[in-house]
Amino acid sequence: MGHASFKLKGKNTSVVTDPYDPSIGLKYPKVEADIVTISHDHPDHNAVGQVGGAPFVVSGPGEYEIAGVKIIGVASFHDEKKGELRGKNTIYNIKIDGLWICHLGDLGQNELTDEQSEQIGQVGILLIPVGGVYTIDAEEAAKIAASLEAKVVIPMHYANLASNLKLEPVDKFLKEMGVEGAEPASKLSITNEKLPEELAVILLNKI
Repeated sequence: MGHASFKLKGKNTSVVTDPYDPSIGLKYPKVEADIVTISHDHPDHNAVGQVGGAPFVVSGPGEYEIAGVKIIGVASFHDEKKGELRGKNTIYNIKIDGLWICHLGDLGQNELTDEQSEQIGQVGILLIPVGGVYTIDAEEAAKIAASLEAKVVIPMHYANLASNLKLEPVDKFLKEMGVEGAEPASKLSITNEKLPEELAVILLNKI
């Protein structure tokens, strides 16, 4: 959906992560969902009103089970000074149709603590910020991706020509991950059984 927002669509339930306000320069696509997750209370991540369908809103740490979807919210920080600069952030690991999808939100810690990694648990697909400035940068993101041992890594929260947020381009992260010539896809259709054996980095286009 652009920026740090994704639509996760299972057989019976859909989840939208971090809907953003169009004031950032990107038009938010028309979308409905059963559940919305909010990583922190900033306009580029908390615009619940952009999502139709009267969704259930999850906006903090804890364990949730909604319409067959399990969500683990893990407390974290939006900066390297334990929230002193930009406050708190919630990481969500979302299990939908047997597949664990972890959304790191606006993570600003340069590494995860052992406790956070343990709380997150198994990760099939990792949605990770890579644009620096407000979050971890490309190098830090590559290290965190390796530590979580996800099978698929999808970068988010990086420079977009239409956006007025000054972030670093995704190319730096791709270079850190040793990826060349990545072609963006419009969507990813996958099941837990079809996760690749070797790590795959996938770029997604905004709808």
